Amino acid sequence: MINKIKVERAVNNLTQEQLAEKVSVTRQTINAIELKKFVPSTVLAIKICKVFNKTIEDVFSLEDTD
Repeated sequence: MINKIKVERAVNNLTQEQLAEKVSVTRQTINAIELKKFVPSTVLAIKICKVFNKTIEDVFSLEDTD
């Protein structure tokens, strides 16, 4: 799964810690998602998208191998 969380954080001037606080997870969770080491649950993905005011498709997409 591809995600644009790092880009959206930069656009919104948010650190990993700030985003983590807004969606009630640890900074390490945000880092793992950005590095594609962890795929977020549907609920977490929706929470992240709401912070950025974006749709799921704007932030997350499937890779050809998914």
